[in-house]
Amino acid sequence: MKALIHIAFCLFTAGICFSQNHSKILLVNGHLHVGNGETLESALIAIEDGKILFVKNSLAFSYDPEEWDTIVKLEGRHIYPGFVAPNSTLGITEIDAVRATRDYDEVGIYNPHVRSQIAFNVESKVVRTVRTNGVLISQATPRGGVISGSSSVMKLDGWNWEDATISEDDGIHLNWPSSMRDHHSKKEDDSKPANKEYEDDKKEIYDFFAMAEAYARSSVSQEQHDARLAAMRACFKGDKRVYVHADELQQLVDVIEFAKYFKLKFPVIVGGYDAYIIGRKLADSKIPVMLTRPHSLPENEEDDIDLPYKLPFLLHENGVKFCIQNEGDMEAMNARNIPFLAGTAAAYGLSEEEAISSISLWSCEILGIDKEYGSLEKGKSATLFVSDGNALDMRSNNIFLGLIDGVFMPVGNSQSALYSKYQKKYAQQKKAEQ
Repeated sequence: MKALIHIAFCLFTAGICFSQNHSKILLVNGHLHVGNGETLESALIAIEDGKILFVKNSLAFSYDPEEWDTIVKLEGRHIYPGFVAPNSTLGITEIDAVRATRDYDEVGIYNPHVRSQIAFNVESKVVRTVRTNGVLISQATPRGGVISGSSSVMKLDGWNWEDATISEDDGIHLNWPSSMRDHHSKKEDDSKPANKEYEDDKKEIYDFFAMAEAYARSSVSQEQHDARLAAMRACFKGDKRVYVHADELQQLVDVIEFAKYFKLKFPVIVGGYDAYIIGRKLADSKIPVMLTRPHSLPENEEDDIDLPYKLPFLLHENGVKFCIQNEGDMEAMNARNIPFLAGTAAAYGLSEEEAISSISLWSCEILGIDKEYGSLEKGKSATLFVSDGNALDMRSNNIFLGLIDGVFMPVGNSQSALYSKYQKKYAQQKKAEQ
């Protein structure tokens, strides 16, 4: 039986999804934001077996309803590629205050062999809340130590962590030592004092990478196997990214030299607060940046009060490949705000479509999954959502339906369920009082 879904149909807004598999789906008359900077005011998207079959202009394309299992008439609603939460503990922590639910920080200093993939919890209530705002992909990222471990890119739906995996062990995460002390000095200029141990800390990292590089080139017997060094092998072969967490100017300059020294094929800077100062150098080095959370306070006394808001525009203006991420306090649950971080970037220099790219296609390019995800183009995964209005604005980001790999997902969460529950309760109470 064909399923013809009209605007008045409320299954999606109630957070209920279909139990059957809809292999051939047609989305009709939606305002399409492709993710690559292009838009189509009245779009028709055909989906078959989880892939986008074609994208056409609804006004110039006629279709036979009998050829499709499901037809969704969107009547001008906005269609977006699934947004991405890079460098996030989403799915590997549930309640920050409860140690038993935090599964992202292992004992040890150099842990490239620690894998976040197997700790990912697809049943997380936080994941369901984040998904409600259109964030459908996450990079589960470990924390702690000098090398925290290996991250994996996960879709925010599935039966288990194996089913949710998009890219297994996509890269290791290196926390570059700070060149400055954490606390402020008591000098009149309030400048931060230099870290006297910085050069020693940096040399330790160079030594570890040199050892790992030698291990990668050698033939190792089973008795000589080292799990830590074995996990680094793909970094030197170009199959695994090296995500270097660094913000300060000195750190960033040294990371560029470090990447050149070891001829790393896929270095990525995570944070990059001072990256705008050396934007041209980063662009020439072709090192992308997962940019620090725009909703932050300035780091230095002399910084403009709105500098964090302007950072995406400043990097884009200098030709630096970047995406927006949300590392910081309560980052797992605050991943739901990623669309609004991009909205702030749009208010401070980026165009709306560039802001959308910064949390979709550009994120996927940096993560190495852009052949399948990040934009709504023929042949790519049908991972998308439909919003009643502009998804970058919290007033109008109201998700109508969502698809992950062509499968309808529930769009409700525990908060919306409670809202509906108590809305009915007080409506009944008011009626009784009358």
